[in-house]
Amino acid sequence: MAGPSGSQARQRKPATPEPSVDNVQDDEHVDVVYQNPRNRNPVEQLLETHQASVIVVSILTALSFALRFYKINAPDQVVFDEVHFGKFASYYLRREYYFDVHPPFAKLLFGLAGWFVGFDGNFQFETIGDSYTTSHVPYVGLRALPAILGSLTVPVVYSIMKESGYSTIIAAFSACIILFDNAHVAQSRLILLDATLIFFLALTVYAYIRFRKLRYREFTQEWWTWLIATGAFMACAWGSKVNGILAVVTIGLAVLIDLWDILDVKKNENIEHFWKHFMARAVGLILVPFVIYLSFFYIHFAILTHSGPGDTFMSPAFQETLLGNEMLLNSHEIRFYDTVTMRHKESKVFLHSHIERYPLTYEDGRVSSQGQQVTGYGHNDTNNVWQIVPTKSIPETGRGRIVRHNDVVQLLHVNTRTHLLTHDVASPLMPTNQEFTTWPKDDHTRYNDTLFQVVLLEGHEGQAWKSKAGYFRLVHVPTKVSMWTHSKQLPDWAFNQLEINGNKNPTEKTATWFVDDIIADEDGEDVSERDEKLPTKEPKSMNFFRKFAELQLLMLQHNAGLTASHPYASSPINWPFLLSGISFWTETESSKQIYLIGNLVGWWTCVVALSVYIGVLGADLLARRRGIDPIPDPARNRLWNNVGFFLLVWGVHYAPFFLMNRQLFVHHYLPSHLASALIAGAVLNFVLSDTINYPISVRGPSTRSRPSQYSDIGIKGPVILVIFGLAMFGMFVFMAPLTYGTPGLDGDTVNNKRLLTTWTLHFAAKKTAESI
Repeated sequence: MAGPSGSQARQRKPATPEPSVDNVQDDEHVDVVYQNPRNRNPVEQLLETHQASVIVVSILTALSFALRFYKINAPDQVVFDEVHFGKFASYYLRREYYFDVHPPFAKLLFGLAGWFVGFDGNFQFETIGDSYTTSHVPYVGLRALPAILGSLTVPVVYSIMKESGYSTIIAAFSACIILFDNAHVAQSRLILLDATLIFFLALTVYAYIRFRKLRYREFTQEWWTWLIATGAFMACAWGSKVNGILAVVTIGLAVLIDLWDILDVKKNENIEHFWKHFMARAVGLILVPFVIYLSFFYIHFAILTHSGPGDTFMSPAFQETLLGNEMLLNSHEIRFYDTVTMRHKESKVFLHSHIERYPLTYEDGRVSSQGQQVTGYGHNDTNNVWQIVPTKSIPETGRGRIVRHNDVVQLLHVNTRTHLLTHDVASPLMPTNQEFTTWPKDDHTRYNDTLFQVVLLEGHEGQAWKSKAGYFRLVHVPTKVSMWTHSKQLPDWAFNQLEINGNKNPTEKTATWFVDDIIADEDGEDVSERDEKLPTKEPKSMNFFRKFAELQLLMLQHNAGLTASHPYASSPINWPFLLSGISFWTETESSKQIYLIGNLVGWWTCVVALSVYIGVLGADLLARRRGIDPIPDPARNRLWNNVGFFLLVWGVHYAPFFLMNRQLFVHHYLPSHLASALIAGAVLNFVLSDTINYPISVRGPSTRSRPSQYSDIGIKGPVILVIFGLAMFGMFVFMAPLTYGTPGLDGDTVNNKRLLTTWTLHFAAKKTAESI
């Protein structure tokens, strides 16, 4: 749909003056004689009526709702990632702040659905298998939201194919691939995000095709409507899940191709016309989507105003905007000679020391200082207590005794009366980092090595250091290393506690600590009431765009950090072939399970269609290189432009996963599977008919029309659709117990449903060798 092919350009007559805008319908030139639609097969003529199309899409939609709402109440337990997304709906209803790697739009919809069905948000969705029924949770109402969106995806797919110029049979063929797909059905009937993402991705594709069909009626009200609708649906896909950004990339690439075509001087001599199109697309496909995307976060922040489980992910400034946050209520200014406990921000271990010493030699033969061990310990202990000792003269009273940003201090370990020290000795586990130890309080020979600078994160000169809220790095003054810890445990000689060492990057982000508690002041008194001005109980304000930027950065960082292994993680190369699925839920007593796996008939059909499509394009390129035109121009242009757009959707939503190091699952392929279903329908049309339905674009007031033609797939199309639909439905029914989680299956039946040896199903019977 992006523009004319090279063969069309070669057929142009030279040297006639062209208008500033070429309004010839040149995306699908037809150089064949007029085709009378009445000459088509009678079945084809009947099915191409508006009434027949309405009947077909109505049947498909009704079946879609039936399959997705069938036994939607089963199981009445928390399934797979409902532990996360159901919980997030609860947080919205309780207005408690949470953190997640995905944008909030789909989760806001779940919160709205929960409110609508009377859910109070008190159920915690703690673990897979928790009962909804015993806790009186209206979970069916929550599951109904994705079920509705998943059901409506089927008629949207049908409409995409119809708007692209395909016949009713071909549109129904593509819709059936989604209609009878077990993976799409399973995802659509649980409290998960994928149904929302896929629905709005489908709407984005539909709206963009409608927009492109109006290119000869540019800047009309209808043209603007579909341009902005594309941007709005794209923003909803973007806001549903983190990989929804790929919808933005898809449309962005399609628009660049479109603009490159408009820039062609043969079509448009006036550069101002190009800039009008550029600005229109900038408004409709950049500004509008970004404003909508921002609005999701604005609503998100407006609802989540109370302290919640997501507080600790955010900066102190952010946390102090939340009602009831510990930093807001219990944060106190730290003064010299206070005794405190300090914790690492990420691992939450305390800075700890004890009388035991490092061994003289380590397992690799390196020699230690044999100094007192300094470690990270995960539990409260008196050996976690340190006193902050000034290194400058301070007044006896007043605010001059407050520790501030960039102050240099000593840290005295209270129980052993030794100062924290680091020096140029390799740490036990990391030879490149410095060892942390302590030095006797009354021995001043190594005074300089006990000096540390308190560097507050985003601190400014004179800013007071506070407990809870004052995230800091402790930078050694002589060597400039930051006190740091990591997840690897020390050996038994250190009681398997975490290593504390000196990271040579003084600005290392993970070398962040905070004062967990002020135990006492210099005189051993409680400090809770000593401040002349206690922190206000009212939440502080923070600019929306600062909140937005902070959350976006954290979402990206944590999404990239999802690298832990998972038993059902899989490689992207396996996804189109359905080599593995995901165990969503099991119930041992009844031998029931939900196993996410697609419909083999549909998925392998899509793989074959993709292969055929790529092969046809390659063969066409080679043939034309030798001056042969094996494919008529209209069919070729439909393959390159319209189906090429579907291929773009497929590739953009698939290829990036090969570059990711995070956990990946087969459900990440579902958006690409939807695009491959569109390609499969287009390939079937190419196989069955030499002609296409043309024209499909809306004529403009000065468009020079071309001869019409019609696709004629004959009786073969309906026959293939019926056979394929029955095969899809048969496979769907065969796999239904794994999709719906009911009924329970015995071991032999489970083995029968394990169509590929790579599937890992539960409750399978052990196979025994038969005696001969």
